[in-house]
Amino acid sequence: MQDTPKGLRLHIGLFGKRNSGKSTLMNALIGQSVSIVSAHPGTTTDPVEKAYELAPLGAVVFIDTAGLDDVGELGALRVERTRGVLERVDLALIVVDDGRVGTLEQGLIATLREQKTPFVVVFNKSDIAEPGKAQLMDLAADNVESVAVCAARGSGIDALKEAMLRQAPEGGVDNARLIGDLIGPGDVVILVVPIDLGAPKGRLILPQVQTLRDILDSDAISLMVKERELPEALARLATPPRLVVCDSQVVLKVAADTPREIPLTTFSILMARFKGDMIGLAEGAGALSRLRPGDRVLISEACSHHALADDIGRVKIPRWLRQFAGGNLEIDVKSGRDFPDDLSPYELIVQCGGCTVTRRQMLARQYRAARQGVPMTNYGMAISVVQGVLDRSLHCFPAALDAYRRALEGIPA
Repeated sequence: MQDTPKGLRLHIGLFGKRNSGKSTLMNALIGQSVSIVSAHPGTTTDPVEKAYELAPLGAVVFIDTAGLDDVGELGALRVERTRGVLERVDLALIVVDDGRVGTLEQGLIATLREQKTPFVVVFNKSDIAEPGKAQLMDLAADNVESVAVCAARGSGIDALKEAMLRQAPEGGVDNARLIGDLIGPGDVVILVVPIDLGAPKGRLILPQVQTLRDILDSDAISLMVKERELPEALARLATPPRLVVCDSQVVLKVAADTPREIPLTTFSILMARFKGDMIGLAEGAGALSRLRPGDRVLISEACSHHALADDIGRVKIPRWLRQFAGGNLEIDVKSGRDFPDDLSPYELIVQCGGCTVTRRQMLARQYRAARQGVPMTNYGMAISVVQGVLDRSLHCFPAALDAYRRALEGIPA
């Protein structure tokens, strides 16, 4: 459980005013001194994350945040970072320390409801200020679950954990499948994994590992090869494989070597539906045909990493996009959580597969782009478009293929 990737963990954020006891509460939930605790307001500056196994929720990530009432120039930056965390949590704890839900907390409730993020109101320091009966009745009437705790003494923590279990998204990430719903017991799946400069030495990248595990969980059979070994692997099989999955960078060669009757897709396209809205990303792929020289494109990476000489996001995709558009494009690359609030300057956003972040974080980016009318797709779909094989790569997903074709024809969704 401790090895569960962060992107597959339930993210739980603690929000509220300065000195409301958010850090003390997180320490009490975890049973460790993770966040610095002080009576001085504003002790927590940047968000503090801690991966943990919380029974009975399982693998989670707690995120302690700065107070939303912080002041001054630095305080405004801290508040901005805290509000950024709101977009990427699966469950929120609104921490109140005076027994009263005020204007700030009401605003938090409204924001979380708009984002469809479940939450619990936590009346902390209940040994000093208990919530009034009228306050509790108002919250209950508004279908808001609340719990009174004293984090410093550890009282009420078990009741809070029960409330968190009730409010947590049903099913969580455990029910999500990468490939299991496309195959059955005994089916053979060929995974085509190139070993190049971008491949981590001595290991596989996360989407490849997750796909392999999902195949095993489905009681199917996996055969892993490099791209130049694919023809021989196909020739040796007595019956054709149920599916071929390849790295996007070799999709053109793999499509040429794989008979048309054998379904084919890419790891990144599998991640498109595992972590995001696949239909929306397929629609965004249709916008590539409208790129013209001089257009501005955003390449968005969910993680930060050292750029290699032939980096996929910084070198290869920009080169392919410029060739496809028939001229120079103005391309910005943003990494980690540096996703712009204003997307209006861009004609297209190309997002990575998002293996290190949660589905909610990916959807938040898609929703922001959709609200601003900016098409968004992902690495795998964009690469398949410029290689001329997206119809083939999406054949397993008829609804996504239809969305892409409609977008090409300019037909509204």
